[in-house]
Amino acid sequence: MTTLDAVDRAVVHALHLDGRAPFTKIGDVLGVSTQTVARRYRRLREEAGLRVVGLPDPQRAGQAEWMVRLTATPHTAQDLAQALARRADTAWIKLTSGGTEICVNVHTPAASDHALLLRDIPRTASITAVSAHQLLHRYFGGPTGWRGRANALDAAQIAALTPVRSGPGKPLTSDDSALLTALQRDGRAGLAELAAATGWSPATVARRLADLQAGGTVFFDLEIDPELFGATTQALLWMAVAPARLDRVARTLATHPELALVAATTGPANLVAQALCPDAAALHRYLTQRLGALDAIRTLETAPVLRTVKAAASR
Repeated sequence: MTTLDAVDRAVVHALHLDGRAPFTKIGDVLGVSTQTVARRYRRLREEAGLRVVGLPDPQRAGQAEWMVRLTATPHTAQDLAQALARRADTAWIKLTSGGTEICVNVHTPAASDHALLLRDIPRTASITAVSAHQLLHRYFGGPTGWRGRANALDAAQIAALTPVRSGPGKPLTSDDSALLTALQRDGRAGLAELAAATGWSPATVARRLADLQAGGTVFFDLEIDPELFGATTQALLWMAVAPARLDRVARTLATHPELALVAATTGPANLVAQALCPDAAALHRYLTQRLGALDAIRTLETAPVLRTVKAAASR
């Protein structure tokens, strides 16, 4: 497995803050040459699966976000997960719970007919259970990302690389489809490449991208294997919390460095989180000590993640 040195980790942290930051700026802030940053970026792409992807923020882009849980027989679960991964409306897919459960994150237009939820799940005897849970509010995750990959820079470097938001941002339109498709393939695609994909001029691309980024309508996520940062154990946590205390508990969980996602959801479990820990013992300590100290959590279901079949926007 690839090992990361201090410069690698600093480059990853910089891209975590701003996925489209120029290599010249990253080099200036880190105190290394532009060529060093470019070389490290290429190596991380080739050897560590590093990707920058441009994605619409569901809440700002007028989309509904769901988590669909499918229980299937072990010998068909992987094939079903691969089939779902080929759909454009699935954002990420994980095999959990011994390989018999598939958890699918689905983005649909707010006025959608919910084709995947209502019609398109394959009708097969191998699927033994289906449940769909709408994410009502993200407390953490998405544009903020997992903090475990973002601990290499000091406060001054973070401030220098963090983009400044200006204004509410512009809503997405149907004209943005080609731009989003190109950014999902490569969030660092140059203006000339994006112009070719959209049929716009580079200046128009630059203006539109700035408008969409201004208020977070489009954000840039970073994909890289969390095991490179010592997180070998992942789990989805489904919690039932007393409604009057849900907001307080969720905001507390959003400060936990072990978590990459915290969201309020519909269903018997009204709070879902994703945990990344060094090993099973560390996950146990987190569940019993950190979560165990929150008496408002009435029930907790832990679903270990065995494999990520699809990461954000991968095709």
